[in-house]
Amino acid sequence: MSEERKILMEEVEAVNTPPKTRVEEASDSGQRQRDYLDGFLSAKPIETPKGEPGGSLYDAIIDALKEIYDPEIPVNIYDLGLVYGVDVTEDGHAVVTMTLTTPHCPVAESMPGEVELRVGAVPGVGDAQVNLVWDPPWDPQKMSDEAKLELGML
Repeated sequence: MSEERKILMEEVEAVNTPPKTRVEEASDSGQRQRDYLDGFLSAKPIETPKGEPGGSLYDAIIDALKEIYDPEIPVNIYDLGLVYGVDVTEDGHAVVTMTLTTPHCPVAESMPGEVELRVGAVPGVGDAQVNLVWDPPWDPQKMSDEAKLELGML
């Protein structure tokens, strides 16, 4: 670090100009450069199939599930994390895969039936089926942040 740094300067007569870019060439010739957003902005939004997440039928089923509350916990079964999956076929057949907080839950016999009735009542659903599973077991980590906030866990 005891060495002095020296700056070397060189004097030149002239400097070659760099080649023009395509944008500069287009602006010099009076042509308007093609806007890369033209195709994107004119494209119509892709329709989400009604049975896929984001589709109208899928969202209606989720809304129906959010109306069903666990009798012991004041949170709906969807936010509680009891619903593991919702599959909807092209012809409107809906299959809900869910669990309960425990196999000895007091609503173990009635909850799947209620889910089946509510989902079957959604306009556009032809047939509803509920698969009650115990693996993986439910735990509080499956709850949404809204449910945790409602129960004072956040």
